[in-house]
Amino acid sequence: MIEKHIVLEDIDPVTFYGVNNCHLVMIKSLFPKLRIVARDNVIRILGDEEEMAKAEEDIETMRKHVLKYNTINDEDILDIIKGRQTKADAVKGVLVYSISGRPIKSRSENQQKLIDEFEKKDMVFAVGPAGTGKTYLSIALAVKALKDKQVKRIILSRPAVEAGEKLGFLPGDMKDKIDPYLQPLYDALEDMIPPTKLQDMMAKHIIQIAPLAFMRGRTLSDAVVILDEAQNTTPQQIRMFLTRMGWNTKMVITGDLTQIDLPREQKSGLRESLRILNGIDGIGVVELGKKDIVRHKLVTRIVNAYEAYDKKMADGMIEERKNKRVKKSDSDKIKLRVTTNGEDNIN
Repeated sequence: MIEKHIVLEDIDPVTFYGVNNCHLVMIKSLFPKLRIVARDNVIRILGDEEEMAKAEEDIETMRKHVLKYNTINDEDILDIIKGRQTKADAVKGVLVYSISGRPIKSRSENQQKLIDEFEKKDMVFAVGPAGTGKTYLSIALAVKALKDKQVKRIILSRPAVEAGEKLGFLPGDMKDKIDPYLQPLYDALEDMIPPTKLQDMMAKHIIQIAPLAFMRGRTLSDAVVILDEAQNTTPQQIRMFLTRMGWNTKMVITGDLTQIDLPREQKSGLRESLRILNGIDGIGVVELGKKDIVRHKLVTRIVNAYEAYDKKMADGMIEERKNKRVKKSDSDKIKLRVTTNGEDNIN
């Protein structure tokens, strides 16, 4: 009797085995000639060599299914063992799957453009209003690249800038102080990677989340690097960040130029870099708009309302400047006339 060990690498064994080991029980019933025993992430198989080779191949296919889709059910197991395509495999254009099995893919033309630019270019700027999926889609692209072993790690960063509030002293160690600023990045990752696996990847620094200030002096190689909320970087900060790029690295820089939280006198690094780097080979720029908003329908209405208000205010300022110039011109003419009349009287 031959014995083989199969290690369930890169996946959560609980997901593979199912609730109360229901998936494992099903696999055992489909291979009655084999003795299958599981402990932690290792499956031991004993029995006939030919039957064992088939079971080993099918279990590896199931492992890859869980790795890709974060889930597996009885129907998937049966399809795999029967050599059929699973329903999930039949769906096209999916980047990754959420931990609940929901497909994550582009939902608009510009989101698809972001995916295409990421595949073709090493650096991509994704600029647009809130709710257009800039950050979420960028993280999905990074997770896909990591799962496909195109890169060895994911590095996520954000400038630690308060949104118009002064939070003052924050308790705890350094991690406790910076975590509130990075929470949106954690939220996206937690939606795509099972909790146990995510904790393990962060402990091993396969996934790193850090404020922008911690990037100086580093060379980021074999990675997908994402800078979120880049509109809140200064020109010096974004210049420092962009020059961290190492070999086999892709960078995505996301931001919303309508939500700059820097002091009024401070220039936005994102706005300046878009102007300076425009047209450089290897750098892509994707502009997302109102049509790409995938949040609640009210978000689109709110963005529209604020755009209309901003335009009205801008037009008002232009009109006010014109009126000031006209008044100044009229005032200068009156002064000139008074001066000229005074000179005529003296003569």
